Amino acid sequence: MTDETVLHDLLRRVEVLEAEAEIRRVQARYMFLCDTPIPEPGVADDAHRIQLILELYTEDAVWEGVGEYYDDQFGRAEGKAAIRRHFEGFWGSRQDPELLLNAHYLTSEQIHVDAGGETATGQWIHMQPWLFSDGRALLRSSRLNNAFRREDGVWRITRTRTENVFVAPLPNDFAEAYPRASVLMSV
Repeated sequence: MTDETVLHDLLRRVEVLEAEAEIRRVQARYMFLCDTPIPEPGVADDAHRIQLILELYTEDAVWEGVGEYYDDQFGRAEGKAAIRRHFEGFWGSRQDPELLLNAHYLTSEQIHVDAGGETATGQWIHMQPWLFSDGRALLRSSRLNNAFRREDGVWRITRTRTENVFVAPLPNDFAEAYPRASVLMSV
């Protein structure tokens, strides 16, 4: 191996590691912005939250729920305008009962950057507890198979694809202490 070959190989490996780290941050930011109460300071309403989420997506992105449980519940949204409508349907109307808490936990991560370093896929398993104002609670789990593309040096989501693993009811009022608003990142 020549010094030039070794240097080229090391450069490629560093680029892959940097791509994986940025993709991990994009996916985690998406989940962070979907949490309730939202921990992002300065987000006054759901329209602002949705705009921040959309900034993570490419113009031609697809958001879809697949499989026997998610096909009818989530469907498929193609393009940013459709993805916006999807999220407005979730957050845009007053829910009854109100969603008080929803926290996303990601695990079992696999990120695969293509040989050219401009596209990638990532798989995760995701869990989230849901608490509602009427005392009901549930635990959801899904598998994610997402795709990413680098545009102008920035990694963005080109596909969010989620498939149900399970939905399990939790005992009513099982959580005793949870925040009404997040102050985690406030000064």
